[in-house]
Amino acid sequence: MANKQAHEGHVADEASGRATRARYDSFCAALAATTHVIQWEGASVWKVGGKIFAIWSDWKGTPAVSFKCSDMVYQILSEQPGLAPAPYLARAKWIQLQDLEAMSEADLFAYIHAAHGLVAAKLTRKLRQELGL
Repeated sequence: MANKQAHEGHVADEASGRATRARYDSFCAALAATTHVIQWEGASVWKVGGKIFAIWSDWKGTPAVSFKCSDMVYQILSEQPGLAPAPYLARAKWIQLQDLEAMSEADLFAYIHAAHGLVAAKLTRKLRQELGL
């Protein structure tokens, strides 16, 4: 049910199918127990339990979205056009969507939802309970 609630109201622009930073922020805010900070030259950083699961940056005027993923998803996505291992985070299995046209908003949000789950699952049992996860 949380997945459905997190996706409601986040339909991509019919013309482009691209995510926007505002819809990204709104989507991440709808996920359980998240916090938001702006850091690293204006990047929109989302965390669960103090651990980062997604980053939207506009470095050099080009939007890019980085997110945590499973080993298998990392292998698959790192070979796709418009996606690459995330700078500084690749060893931890992070992918960066460098071309927003390379992935639909719905797919991006599904990967971000999965990233949230991966990061939340690695939190201590006590912290997950405190956060209601």
